[in-house]
Amino acid sequence: MPRNYLFTTIVFFTALMTGCAEHGPAQTSQAATDSIPVTSRPLFRDFMGINGHLTFKPDLYKQVCRLVRSYHNISWDVKAPGDAITIPNTINNINWKRDAYGPWKAAGFETDICMQFLGVGLGSPDYKQLWAGKEQWAYDYGKAMAAYYGPSGAEKLCTSLEIDNEPGTRFDPALFKTLFTKMAEGVRAGDPAMKIVTPAVAVKADPYSQGLNDLYIDKKILPLYDVINVHTYPTIEKSADSENSWNRSYPEDNSLQYLKVIEDAIAWRNQHAKEKEVWVTEFGYDACTPEAMKHRKDWALKLNWQGASDLQQAQYLVRSFLVFAPLDIRRAYLYYYNDEDEASFHAASGLTRNFVPKMSFWAVKQLYQTLGDYRFRRVVKKETDSLYVFEFIKGDDPNLLVWVAWSPTGARTHQQKGYQPHVINAVLDNPPSWPVSTAAMTTADEPAKQVKWEKAGDTAIRLEVGESPVYIMFQTGQ
Repeated sequence: MPRNYLFTTIVFFTALMTGCAEHGPAQTSQAATDSIPVTSRPLFRDFMGINGHLTFKPDLYKQVCRLVRSYHNISWDVKAPGDAITIPNTINNINWKRDAYGPWKAAGFETDICMQFLGVGLGSPDYKQLWAGKEQWAYDYGKAMAAYYGPSGAEKLCTSLEIDNEPGTRFDPALFKTLFTKMAEGVRAGDPAMKIVTPAVAVKADPYSQGLNDLYIDKKILPLYDVINVHTYPTIEKSADSENSWNRSYPEDNSLQYLKVIEDAIAWRNQHAKEKEVWVTEFGYDACTPEAMKHRKDWALKLNWQGASDLQQAQYLVRSFLVFAPLDIRRAYLYYYNDEDEASFHAASGLTRNFVPKMSFWAVKQLYQTLGDYRFRRVVKKETDSLYVFEFIKGDDPNLLVWVAWSPTGARTHQQKGYQPHVINAVLDNPPSWPVSTAAMTTADEPAKQVKWEKAGDTAIRLEVGESPVYIMFQTGQ
């Protein structure tokens, strides 16, 4: 939120016989652990996204996903509401088509535009005066944005529009309701095929997330949006052993609100707006270099801000995508594409550091290339503080499966000193077949290392699993 694996292709060449101990474990057909049909789950290539901005390099980041979310500042398009709308040209000599969305589309990206109020919103102390009497302009702006960038227009540069980013409880609620209504009506008029996305919301409102019950349950507002938008970060509440509210933990830490805010939004949707999709458009981890930590300043120094290590960032981003997969959400956009190695909250969240890939870049690339054609099928094993194993199926083909296994443990960012990562000798019962291949999570531009496994009796396998996920590939039906 702007405030301010190489994995080699798996070739399934092994013909596996099943049904007897000599050739492998018997195949099993197990239903998904929840009521969501497997075929309605998104493929991972349609699930994984990244947050970007003007300096986004599509040829670099297309290695890690095909969905991108853009922070599109309204105050770049116009100096103030009421001014002439000159889409795609801006007042600071940028052309969004030429300089951003055109190249992104050419590289294969699908773009979600966040129409961020910022300089004409909470970034301006006079934002209420700026919008006074500009209701029709808000409608016109929404209509122009949809008509030019939308999927039905000539340019076809984006498929969804968000109406602001994080107004939360800080933005005047009556004014925001008016602006949301008018802009959404304009978007509908400009391109009915355009998906309208709420700003960041939650069941329980806070300074950065609006309350779902405060606006989006309104019968007049319900038809004006298609997607419920959640931002979530694995932050730890301030306490006796956590001196600030910016420290973070590993994704599966049950003391966090990290997954709960998503689950609560899904429950709200199921009760009040069943036809809406739920997206997570921001989640992430900061990781800067030890050298940058030596130069912490201001509040980051005073409050002893701590980031994750590069390895932890890689592990926790991959594991976040994995723990999001069983939830009934359609997309998850990680924050952020690039950073400049600044030791501060949200300032070290990039997959790249000065556009040089971090460990997390290669790990996310491996995830994308391994599971891009797969969708979540079921939870095989979920043991707190011990072992998670999730199953993914290639498209709708029951013969090509991947199990991803990892230890759902880790160190909180302020408790890393002396931490010993968990490693277990895991026995996995009733796999679909004997593995075709196994791969460790990679953190460099090199082929993934194979993980040794062995038979554990007639119907199980044994292998070492740690806090970096292991990919286990199966082929059945041979």
